[in-house]
Amino acid sequence: MATGRTHRPATRSRGIPEATVARLPLYLRALTALSERSVPTVSSEELAAAAGVNSAKLRKDFSYLGSYGTRGVGYDVEYLVYQISRELGLTQDWPVVIVGIGNLGAALANYGGFASRGFRVAALIDADPAMAGKPVAGIPVQHTDELERIIDDNGVSIGVIATPAGAAQQVCERLVAAGVTSILNFAPTVLSVPDGVDVRKVDLSIELQILAFHEQRKAGEEAEAAAAVAAVPAGEVDESEKGPDGDVPAVMPA
Repeated sequence: MATGRTHRPATRSRGIPEATVARLPLYLRALTALSERSVPTVSSEELAAAAGVNSAKLRKDFSYLGSYGTRGVGYDVEYLVYQISRELGLTQDWPVVIVGIGNLGAALANYGGFASRGFRVAALIDADPAMAGKPVAGIPVQHTDELERIIDDNGVSIGVIATPAGAAQQVCERLVAAGVTSILNFAPTVLSVPDGVDVRKVDLSIELQILAFHEQRKAGEEAEAAAAVAAVPAGEVDESEKGPDGDVPAVMPA
């Protein structure tokens, strides 16, 4: 099977906006669910709702793939799964190394979604000598001294960093020097990389802080609404309930 290092897909991805690329996995997830239910076709409205976007944006995104659907029929689910998988480079094998096998790294190693989406965990790497040889998700952990050899032997171009923040930059530099050109960073720090290296950052604490902001805002709005209701004197009539002449009808019309 082809590896990510030696066989990059010849696609039109360079002409697809980054915002569209970011939505393609959402469409693929929704389409995969439809495929598993043996649904043959789907309308743009149905698929957009399942992916959490509006249908106009979906149709625009799909136009970059050269897929326009059929009026009255919709989109062929299996063909769209193939199109998007090809565009994302998921029709081939992408070997991945995970560096840092603590609780988070071990959880990632045990995640079953990698293999079903075109990613193969080629190696698990940790700096703790006591971890060497210990199996996690059926894969023996290897020491960081072996990092460069492992990357070269497996043709790895994608690395996952799940180390503490203080070790992440050094690990990143070693990965890049060994030939890794794409990094998924779970460490709570910003990595510095040279041109040509792509980094995607996943910071769970930041996501929780954003949710906390929204919760605080909702609580504030509820408190303001409650205060507004409490400020209306008992018996005072809402302006919207008054009749055309400003009086309150004795009997409300049915």
